[in-house]
Amino acid sequence: MPITAVEDLLVDELRDLLDAEKQLVKALGKMTKAASDDELKKAFESHRSETEKQVERLGTALETLEQPVRGKTCKAMQGLVKEGQEIIEQAEDAPEPLADAALIAAAQKVEHYEIASYGTACALAEIADEQDVLELLGQSLDEEKQADEKLTQICQRLLRDFTGLENESNRQGAAKAASR
Repeated sequence: MPITAVEDLLVDELRDLLDAEKQLVKALGKMTKAASDDELKKAFESHRSETEKQVERLGTALETLEQPVRGKTCKAMQGLVKEGQEIIEQAEDAPEPLADAALIAAAQKVEHYEIASYGTACALAEIADEQDVLELLGQSLDEEKQADEKLTQICQRLLRDFTGLENESNRQGAAKAASR
């Protein structure tokens, strides 16, 4: 579809997001299985449920614009999902908090892509005076920002706990060595 107007670009962005979100629904299932921390598992499961709703909102947005509900292959999400899979494989033997932090890093790259995409789509909907579409997209944008913040909090907790244990272990090892 050639892009010759703001509305064309908006539809293109919505189709890209639709495919991205569908890819993410599948990836979040794998990430949930790979996570060891219960809070992280719950965050991934919750975001998967939100993502399914975001897919529905994108379909509604396209229908509102009287466009067929179909995605456009999102190559960026394909790359982010592939990178996430690589991280899962690389972190298999890492201590659980580090493996979970690696999962969070991959997930936050996805969140930031989505935040940027929804932000652009919101701007386009506003300029095109598509208030119903703007409202739908704004809900998803808010959810993406909240998911990103939640992942940051979980990562900080995991790494504080891990480095605290690591530092305690190092102090105990040093104390044993000094007493010999």
